[in-house]
Amino acid sequence: MNQERGLFSQYRGLRKELYILFFGRIVTNFGSMVWPMMTMILSQKMGMSASGIAVYMVVSSLIMIPTNLLGGRLADRYNKKNIIVAGDTASIVCYLLCAVFPLSTATIVLMVLAGICQSMEYPAYDALTADLSATRDRERAYSLLYLGANLGLVLSPTIGGILFKDYLWLMFLLSALSIGCSTLLIFFKIKDITPEPDEDEAAAYQAGRSSDSLLTILKENRVILLMMVILSSYYATYGMYNYLMPLDMGRVHGENGAVIFGTVSSLNCIVVVLFTPVITRLFARVRDTGKILIGQLFVTAGYLLFLLLLGHVPAYYAAMLLFTWGEIFVTIAEGPYLTSRIPASHRGRINALHSVLGTAIFSVFDLLIGRLYDGSGSTAAWTLVLAMLAFVMILTVILGILDRKAYPKLYRPRRPHAAEEE
Repeated sequence: MNQERGLFSQYRGLRKELYILFFGRIVTNFGSMVWPMMTMILSQKMGMSASGIAVYMVVSSLIMIPTNLLGGRLADRYNKKNIIVAGDTASIVCYLLCAVFPLSTATIVLMVLAGICQSMEYPAYDALTADLSATRDRERAYSLLYLGANLGLVLSPTIGGILFKDYLWLMFLLSALSIGCSTLLIFFKIKDITPEPDEDEAAAYQAGRSSDSLLTILKENRVILLMMVILSSYYATYGMYNYLMPLDMGRVHGENGAVIFGTVSSLNCIVVVLFTPVITRLFARVRDTGKILIGQLFVTAGYLLFLLLLGHVPAYYAAMLLFTWGEIFVTIAEGPYLTSRIPASHRGRINALHSVLGTAIFSVFDLLIGRLYDGSGSTAAWTLVLAMLAFVMILTVILGILDRKAYPKLYRPRRPHAAEEE
């Protein structure tokens, strides 16, 4: 019991607004049943092939590029809280319409519109999290919100898998209601979004430079561009969790694949809830680039196990355990890495650019995987995924060397936060 208190005590001392965002994430994601089932909706309900699903995902992602860039620019210029509330409100309307009308092409269009609305708010959400936390607390802040997101997701994929066959409309309705509750919570409870004062020496890299263009900032921080390529390529392979995995489960297990994938996704969230505080505490002194490399190794191991033991249901859960450990390492390191090395005045635009680059790499990779899956089968598609991960890990090792030279102040001994001092 004392150990549990110790693990969760590391989240004490943060801004109260971060705790509100934490609870908002829980409520929103409790109803996030639609997107984990997207591949199965398109394949089993709409009759699309793997290539067709890839085209749909790519087209919808490409549509989101300009809106994401717009969201980043708005986040750097206007009230971030209002941007989040507006994006959520529009997505609620889309999901309510999906619940009312029968499943059709119009439903798919509405889902894309909902995704567009939420993509506009992502840069604001990330930038607001950074604004509300000092440099030395930022990993804890991102870890806390990631924990909240997965607390909400623990049951929703399993419920989605159960509702998938006969009650798809209810999945849309629950998503709308949960996002609505979260939006009201953020609108009424978050009052102060003044950036947190930061006296850490390493915060020098975050000094505001409103008069400089984004291009100027990137020219001075070329290592950031390499990091964006690495993370974008990693997330292209990470996305196979919601693409190749359900395709294979549906192919091998038929309609039972939806229920199996739902429970596997729920395990993902349970592992995040159980292990995020542990990993955050135990690896607090490991640099961000080191955490990202460890995460990539675990994700690779999880995919390998899934591929080698496809058809054996217990192996899916073991593979998901390894995969989720990897996911945790990368997620708690990504936000702190980017926000600690760029001016606060450009956080929204940098986050938006990162999303756009990720969309571009994901789109090309997804199309390749879809064609390979239809033409040569599952094993060939997974082989390309694993090769991509190997390439990304080599780049991450190079990044670790370059990053130390580019940002020496971030590699000096850290002053512990209050929870560590206790």
